[in-house]
Amino acid sequence: MKSKLYLIPSLLGNDDFSRSLPEYNLHIIRTIQIFVVENEKSARKFIKTILPEKKQSELEIHILDKNTSGEELHELGQLFKKKTSIGIISEAGLPAVADPGGKLVRLAHQNGIQVIPLVGPSSILLALMASGMNGQQFKFHGYLPIDKSERKKVIQRLESESRKENCTQIFMETPYRNNQLLQDLIKFGQPSTSLCIASNLTMIDEFILTQSLKDWSKKKTDFHKKPAIFLLES
Repeated sequence: MKSKLYLIPSLLGNDDFSRSLPEYNLHIIRTIQIFVVENEKSARKFIKTILPEKKQSELEIHILDKNTSGEELHELGQLFKKKTSIGIISEAGLPAVADPGGKLVRLAHQNGIQVIPLVGPSSILLALMASGMNGQQFKFHGYLPIDKSERKKVIQRLESESRKENCTQIFMETPYRNNQLLQDLIKFGQPSTSLCIASNLTMIDEFILTQSLKDWSKKKTDFHKKPAIFLLES
């Protein structure tokens, strides 16, 4: 028997998990004892939330985050020799999408290990679906620069690329800096540029709105400390 690597989506918030995860995911997680996670505390909380009967003391937890070295990644690869199922859990949403779990996925392919992605929430794709923007061509850029001058250049470059390539530009920000990012988009972008902000996706207070930067400048909003995805189309 060879190992199997399951990519396990985690929740985007604290609301009812049945809205985001199919029963099949719970069935798979019941059978797994070895998990590679970005954060042990949140991963254990996630498992306890969806499967309170699963014994935490029997879980074997390994960390894979942005600080994991090449040597540590190699050690994680040794888990495949145990010939059992292994699960990767991201901090939020899909493993290996804007997430360091992709490093282990690549290692699995190099070692002939079957990789099995499970269905679950992706803030990036949910936001794109709901934005009304181009879903045929899009780019995800992660975080924009914090430095004001660099951020201005990037915002204007994203606008230019969106016009030339007819693509949607997707990015995010640390939640406590969301309001500042919105103000910078309004300040440095063109008034006619469309901006979608999708916040608290899959939760009761979910917010999704697409309008021009000119209209955003007139709207009273507060996205402070709220997980959000930003989408731009020029």
